[in-house]
Formats: sequence, structure tokens, C-alpha cells
Amino acid sequence: MAEAADAAGVADKDSAAETAADVKARKEREKDELYALDISDVEWHSAPGTEEHEERVEIAYLPEGAVAMRSSLDPDTVLRYTEAEWRAFVLGARDGEFDLEPAPHNGGLAAQ
Repeated sequence: MAEAADAAGVADKDSAAETAADVKARKEREKDELYALDISDVEWHSAPGTEEHEERVEIAYLPEGAVAMRSSLDPDTVLRYTEAEWRAFVLGARDGEFDLEPAPHNGGLAAQ
């Protein structure tokens, strides 16, 4: 009886472990499904206080926690992110990974 339980445990571990190829294939399927979604009727959101004529980043919430992102000046170009990708981005932003400082040579923004 114990042998059967041990064998079942090993089988469960083997089936639960994804290879790198499995992970890549799964992520490609998720991306394909995400880009196949019809987003023509989604509600776009931008930061409070921005004006209609200003360039701003807009996001739309999609099924299963996914997010679409676009520029208000180029609404036909839409990037889509899975829930895991969006969560990683938001956590990184909160942690300061994307903080920018003015570049000394041209007054623009440059990554640290």
C-alpha cells in the first residue's frame, strides 16, 4: 500500500514539473489567446487629472487579470500583458525599478 502511495507521489511530482520547453509553449499559448481577444469594447483608463489633448498612457482590464496598454496619441497600437506580467511590472514600479532621473547632457529622462 505504501509503495502505491509512493509511486503515485512520484508520478504527481513528475506531472507537475514543467520543463523549460513546456513553460515556453504555455506562455506562447497564453500570449496567443490574449492577442486573440476582441478588445473593441473595453473601457480605457488613464491617470486622474490628465487632459484629453495630453499624451497619456491608458490601460484596460481584460479577462483573467490581463491588461491592455496604449498611448492616447496612438490608440491603434495596443500592448497586452498577462496577469503575471502586469503584476511583475506593478511590483517593480512600486519598488523603484523604473525611477528615472534627468540626463545631465540633454535635460531629458534617462534610466539610472
